[in-house]
Amino acid sequence: MPHDTPLISTIVAGLVLAFIFGAIANRLRMPPLVGYLVAGVLVGPHTPGFVANQSLAPELAELGVILLMFGVGLHFSMRELLAVRFIAIPGALAQIGVATVLGWVLGIAMGWSTAGGIVFGLAISVASTVVLLKALQERRLIDTERGQIAVGWLIVEDLVTVLALVLIPALASTAGHGGVVRDPLVLLMERLLGFDPGLGGVLALTVLKLGAFVAVMLLIGRRFIPWLLHRIAYTGSRELFRLGVLAIALGTAYGAAKVFGVSLALGAFFAGTILSESELSQRAAEESLPLRDAFSVLFFVSVGMLFDPRALIESPLPLLGTLTIILVAKSITAFLIVIAFRRGVLIALTISASLAQIGEFSFILTDMGVTLKLLPEEGRSLVLAAAIISIILNPLSFAFCERILKPAFEARLIRAATGPLSPASVLPVETALFEPEKTGSLREGDVLPTALTGHVVVVGYGRVGGIVVSALLASRTPFLVIEDADQSIAQLEAQGIEVIVGNAASPDVLGLANLPQARSIVVAIPGAFEAGQVVEQARALNPSILIVGRAHSDAEVEHLARLGADTVIMGEREIARGMIDRLRHATPALLPADVALQPATSPGS
Repeated sequence: MPHDTPLISTIVAGLVLAFIFGAIANRLRMPPLVGYLVAGVLVGPHTPGFVANQSLAPELAELGVILLMFGVGLHFSMRELLAVRFIAIPGALAQIGVATVLGWVLGIAMGWSTAGGIVFGLAISVASTVVLLKALQERRLIDTERGQIAVGWLIVEDLVTVLALVLIPALASTAGHGGVVRDPLVLLMERLLGFDPGLGGVLALTVLKLGAFVAVMLLIGRRFIPWLLHRIAYTGSRELFRLGVLAIALGTAYGAAKVFGVSLALGAFFAGTILSESELSQRAAEESLPLRDAFSVLFFVSVGMLFDPRALIESPLPLLGTLTIILVAKSITAFLIVIAFRRGVLIALTISASLAQIGEFSFILTDMGVTLKLLPEEGRSLVLAAAIISIILNPLSFAFCERILKPAFEARLIRAATGPLSPASVLPVETALFEPEKTGSLREGDVLPTALTGHVVVVGYGRVGGIVVSALLASRTPFLVIEDADQSIAQLEAQGIEVIVGNAASPDVLGLANLPQARSIVVAIPGAFEAGQVVEQARALNPSILIVGRAHSDAEVEHLARLGADTVIMGEREIARGMIDRLRHATPALLPADVALQPATSPGS
């Protein structure tokens, strides 16, 4: 069997280079997405050296788009959108409108068609959800008011993009741009009616098909998909469950495209939103994540393959104009909109920084525009170049906002320190700066570390962490919880429990728990990789602290013990101990008391 096949070489080269350059980008404190795009540029036809297969890469990228949109649907939260709807919906629509018009004007100035200019404007009007969420998580802003507004704003942009993915092919088919194949149903209408239905007829037909698809998903898919997933879960086979999730995502996307004529991306998005209503949605997201990440990486690599670096030299002025729209015009528009809604300068600056970049949806829109002959190749090169540059510069946008507000914030902290203010809380910066009369509990951004001493730190509030927390509450032991899941955070806050929002594997987050003066730390998260990072950092911060961890295998027990855990509990052993204790009570002769089990903790605990 030959090993040098185009499919294998394309996947291997794409993933290996994406890993290398993604790691480099991460090391430079940039989103790995930048590294993936650079990897694509290196294996593309416009740079010397190995060139990946130009026909296979787009097909692999299509799988990436399907799984990417499925993931977006799984994490779509109508609750989050409704909570900030009065500013996110009108604000996002107005900002998209302004950026689209500016993009259209730039396209017309470069001699493109009106349709090409509109597609280009839409592409540079929507920001990257991936980049935004990473930026907010790093700054622990997800659960703050400004973070929620930014996420809601991006949800509206995503929905607008999904609608554009439906309407753009319809608009293209009305005039048959560049020989684009027209919709079969449009041709059927022409034969039945005896005349061209025109733009209105095509749009009406598109809305009709979209409505039929939505109706089928809501009436049938809403019941069938969760039911099917539950039936698979009852089999107890993790392999079948994982396969079922992927089959639902890919099958729904493909069926939607073939039966209703909607895009694969839209079908996958709806499959994710339907599945998100099931209590198994979190598990579905976890099971599909590895394959989703792998194919999403290939999507970004394939996008990078299409980028011609010569565009940076041959078209400097159009690129400068594109970047001006993304970095300046979008930011100023968002800033003015937020100020008009009287949400304060801090929120306005955060939203402005959040939107000063473009990403995955921009690539999907430009790829569709080029495929439908609406947008020239030059437009795609401009979007790709602008995306890479804007993503690299995005951390600087946040740093600029923080630098502007830092003097005022520090002054507020000094004044707050003289009042009845607990440093164990987190400061609502926008309230402190612009509503100084409302200086209740400190709440925003985890600015100050906890004031607890001699306390217990619980990492993770899942099934295990929840039981530990209940015991600590009952014993009135001082403790805090480190958690990053929205639902768990809400439950902890409702009980009045101090919570540090973020990933405990991050040194910045762990540093807020005051580990040098803590009594012990319970690492209740199931992942041995992140748990190991927490254990290692905790031991370095406090050599005498008691560290208790959990594991699922002997190898994980050994791993955590080697990194510094005092006690590591393996769940399976504890279950076995409980079973044997029950049998021992029932049949003492069968299991004498001197029957020993292997230790459930690490050596020396």
